[in-house]
Amino acid sequence: MCYEVADRIVNAMSTATGAPNASAVPAPSAAPTALSTPATTAADAATPAAPGTDSGTAPGTGFARRSRALGWRLRFAVLSLIWGFSFLFIKVGTQAFAPLQVTLGRVTFGALVLMAILLVKRERLPRSARTWGHLAVAAFFLNALPFSLFAYSELTIPSTLAGICNATSPLWGMVLSVVALSEDRPTRRRVAGLGIGFLGVLTVLGAWQGFAGTDLTGTAMALGASLCYPIGWIYVRRTLAGSSHSHLAMSSTQMLLATAQLAVVTPLFTTAPTSLPLVPLLAVFALGALGTGFAFLLQYGLVAEVGPTTAQMVTYFVPVIATAAGVALLGENLSWNTPLGALIILAGAALTQSRPHPSTAPRPTTDPSSATAAQRT
Repeated sequence: MCYEVADRIVNAMSTATGAPNASAVPAPSAAPTALSTPATTAADAATPAAPGTDSGTAPGTGFARRSRALGWRLRFAVLSLIWGFSFLFIKVGTQAFAPLQVTLGRVTFGALVLMAILLVKRERLPRSARTWGHLAVAAFFLNALPFSLFAYSELTIPSTLAGICNATSPLWGMVLSVVALSEDRPTRRRVAGLGIGFLGVLTVLGAWQGFAGTDLTGTAMALGASLCYPIGWIYVRRTLAGSSHSHLAMSSTQMLLATAQLAVVTPLFTTAPTSLPLVPLLAVFALGALGTGFAFLLQYGLVAEVGPTTAQMVTYFVPVIATAAGVALLGENLSWNTPLGALIILAGAALTQSRPHPSTAPRPTTDPSSATAAQRT
């Protein structure tokens, strides 16, 4: 689900440390978000070709190139479907289980998938108490809190509206980054995108008719969930930049900590379910194993193969799929202002993440710090 986030923990660490973005992978989260990801980056252009490829002069190279292109596009489509359907899975899960139970099941299944991969790859979890402490905060803001807020919101609002609210995460990210990150200054283009995006939110909510027919509490929870992602991202950027641990190890630890947090809280506010209906149980399993665990692998492969800019375009497909799934499979009503507002939100979010192309080519420099600075923009 938006993006995640994307954005998110590892992408943020790569940005802060100047590491090439082609190796950055968002941590598991509700949905991918295009947080502070330039429209074009040097890392995208410099991403090396896959082993065994050449300039296309060898026989059969064109077929191999087409096969690879088809492969990543297929994985892109699968990732979009998984995150787009996550809001439907939440809605189905909450029909039989309490929201906190849905969230606990989600992070548990997600953690199991990531830990299994960690064992297969024979990687270790971080040992530093400081790292675990910071990841506990990240787990709260990037997993436990937003997942729970989305689950509670879907008790009173359609899954389609929750998916659209998730798309506002890049807008919140821009506002917070201006306040918390001194090097991230607003431009006219980004401010315009912010205004357009929030105009889209008002359109979705039907502000001209006094928000009639919209549950404001549930909507506020969904918007609050999307706000959690940039808060967590900024915290990680400030505290865990430069970590030497792998993306998989950090994400697995984060998911384990989110599971522990919810395992403590859930019994205090809910009672054990008297039955385990198959369909809601499968929905929670898919939400965790696919939307939080397997999706991490897909996103990791996409970023490594085609770069973060292309991979994070999945952000803009998630609300479209969430809306289609809610209407087609759950029979949710869709008024004209909902898809129109969603398109306005996505246009604003895209504008806040875009960067104007330089009018002149940059002058060559021999200062090695310049290359590092370019990777951080």
